[in-house]
Amino acid sequence: MDQIDLGTGLDEQRQNRLHKLKALKANPYEETKASVSGKAADILARFDELEGQKVDIAGRLMSKRGMGKVSFSDLQDDSGRIQLFTKVDVLGEDLYADWLQLDIGDVVQVSGEIFRTNRGEISVRTENYTLLAKALRPLPEKFHGLTDVDTRYRKRYLDLIVNPDVKETFRKRSRIIRALREAMEERGFLEVETPILSTIASGATARPFITHHNALDLDLTLRIAPELYLKRLVVGGFTRVYEIGRNFRNEGMSVKHNPEFTMIEGYQAYTDYHGMMELMEYLIVAACDAVSDTRVIEYQGEEVNLNPPFARVSMVDMVKEVTGIDFTEERELSEFREAVRALGLEEKIDNMTKGELLFACFDEKCEPLLIQPTFVYGYPIENSPLAKQYKDNPAYTERLELFITGREFGNAYSELNDPFEQNRRFQDQLRRRQEGDLEANMPDNDYVEALEYGLPPTGGFGIGVDRLVMLLTDNSSIRDVLLFPTMRPLLKKNDSDAPEETPTDV
Repeated sequence: MDQIDLGTGLDEQRQNRLHKLKALKANPYEETKASVSGKAADILARFDELEGQKVDIAGRLMSKRGMGKVSFSDLQDDSGRIQLFTKVDVLGEDLYADWLQLDIGDVVQVSGEIFRTNRGEISVRTENYTLLAKALRPLPEKFHGLTDVDTRYRKRYLDLIVNPDVKETFRKRSRIIRALREAMEERGFLEVETPILSTIASGATARPFITHHNALDLDLTLRIAPELYLKRLVVGGFTRVYEIGRNFRNEGMSVKHNPEFTMIEGYQAYTDYHGMMELMEYLIVAACDAVSDTRVIEYQGEEVNLNPPFARVSMVDMVKEVTGIDFTEERELSEFREAVRALGLEEKIDNMTKGELLFACFDEKCEPLLIQPTFVYGYPIENSPLAKQYKDNPAYTERLELFITGREFGNAYSELNDPFEQNRRFQDQLRRRQEGDLEANMPDNDYVEALEYGLPPTGGFGIGVDRLVMLLTDNSSIRDVLLFPTMRPLLKKNDSDAPEETPTDV
């Protein structure tokens, strides 16, 4: 190990660990594999069966106690922790002396007998060991429960090493996604993959990320939703399709929003938005059952009952109940604007249509009240460019959103399959973009052409996977359920034109 440059000005602990690395007879980084025949959690659970047997176990040293002829350590693998019992008369003086030089954080493989100490602690008696990776930096002291969430998000690997609750969150995330996939397949849906790069940002109202393809000399966008591609597949004859994948939206960041996020989106021919309500209930329950033994869960101190059926209410009725404004009345638009202004809503009211005023009232005054699972349906046409209108009330659409804990969790509607009406709506969206609304849909002429070949009556839905994981793991921030959330880079401390660091956006 003579080739190691110890450098100058290093942190004292790191310098000390580098000295230890240099003094090693063998380079631990040259090890290519390790023998593993047991896991910590399994040994603890099956001790009566495994006592006295030999085991090979590998993981990270998380604590060391004792420096005489006997020492104790805690080894952590991906299942949990187990105690190591190490004696000089078992290892021999030279190997035991090397063992005492190991640091917390080092990765080792240990071979030995499973037994119980005099104090009753289930342990592995160290009979041989191999250093697999030297930890050159110490784990942060008292890292468990660290309040510096910015550091936790930026260095998720440390968070996972020292915080078992965080690791469990991501295990649950995996089980939730698997449950969603299994539930869709039970219903006969085919999982597909659609493009992430596209020439048109369509399928939702959001501002896209723009990139450039050099070989084609072509500007492309990262998809904001897979919707129009999935509905093309329904035109092509796949009557039940879905996708679980990443979407990208170039919008603000908050505890509810990350620029890239995961959605499950599906489309079923020959049904409508009522069928989507039932399907969404089925999926939420399947996800809950995968990680909880009860459907009455607690989220941030509030009890949430996920037993179906979920409540159903029209947007018009809820706004009337909460604000007193009845949008079914025949009144002048100016009167509606004044009534909404009296609620304290001011921004752009003078330019809003009746439908936009209704949605603004709901968004500001009603949405935060929806703690228990509730489907809100009957969205105004202005906010629903891809949803089918009601036959008897064309100002509103057969669209719904699912709300839980005051947040939107999903969106669904009876899909608009009239190519003439869809083209008219796209042109209306284009006008809005030209007037400065950068989140308005872009016209997709190829999609309109696909509709001309015939899209059967279809119901479609999308559920935010990240928000569902937040709910089912009792996490209040989307960053807590993303392994590597988007973060603003830390700025160098010698940058005179900027603050020393840029903290997490909240």
